[in-house]
Amino acid sequence: MDLIDVVIVEDDPMVIEINRSFVNAVPGFRVTGVAKTGGEALAVIKELVPALALLDVYLPDINGVLTLQEIRKQGLPTDVILVTAAHDAETIQNAFRYGAVDYIIKPFKFNRLQAALENYALLRKRLSKKTHFQQEDLDGLPLNRRNAGSPDSPDDLPKGLNKLTLRQILLYLLKQKQPLSAEEIAAELGLARVTARRYLEYLFLQKKVDLELQYGSVGRPVKKYRAL
Repeated sequence: MDLIDVVIVEDDPMVIEINRSFVNAVPGFRVTGVAKTGGEALAVIKELVPALALLDVYLPDINGVLTLQEIRKQGLPTDVILVTAAHDAETIQNAFRYGAVDYIIKPFKFNRLQAALENYALLRKRLSKKTHFQQEDLDGLPLNRRNAGSPDSPDDLPKGLNKLTLRQILLYLLKQKQPLSAEEIAAELGLARVTARRYLEYLFLQKKVDLELQYGSVGRPVKKYRAL
């Protein structure tokens, strides 16, 4: 199996080691380089040409969003996931505008990074299988903005819902082979059960997930959700 090379861009040595252990624990991925500044990141990415970079925003020289912008200006063929404590709307919007494939807010659980990496691997696999795409092919990609409820989507969400959590839930469902309940999804993603249920109900109304009722021997049927 070909491994997906990852560079970690982070100035905190302890966080570097945590993220390194997380990435190396996901089958199909390996960390091949580390950078502690934006300038180092550009140099390392040019030298190693990794498939993916995990990029912090708060760096000693230039911030991660500007580093991402420079990666794009230089035409470097490396995808980027922001992994950062920055959670303001402007930073998040700019990250996606400059082509980030995902955005993970610190602190986060291993499952969240694992889901991001696995969905990225699935995206690469699907893209590698075709040279030309129809619209339905693009709409079905696991990191497609239309399906994932990205922060720069024009659709307004109901009060109390945010687009990053919506994206997180849908991305997780896209890689599941079996339908899952709100309780199961909440446990995996570190969400409250009632929160997961609200997002799933919204996704169902938007026709982005399907709903199945599974009946047991006693009690009410369990609602199970599957991404469309």
